[in-house]
Amino acid sequence: MIFHLQLGHDPDERKRKLFSLIRTGKIKLAGYKKNKIYGLLNCTSGKGMKIENRVFFKDEEEALQAGYRPCAHCLREAYKIWKSAH
Repeated sequence: MIFHLQLGHDPDERKRKLFSLIRTGKIKLAGYKKNKIYGLLNCTSGKGMKIENRVFFKDEEEALQAGYRPCAHCLREAYKIWKSAH
């Protein structure tokens, strides 16, 4: 299940709530909706994506259950395992 967030409509409010969830460990991974890829929050591949294409996960299990695959850039080993199974 994707970690659904109600962050509000104000960009500053959304940013504060998101950072709070990251600091407390409730969000550990980010995903790209269009290609169903998840990766680390600091991955350079994901930094340029539009906000409306982002999703967040509490852990790898949640991302995999939602049908997302690991990022080949920042989660190289997890990607290799995933790729060999598909």
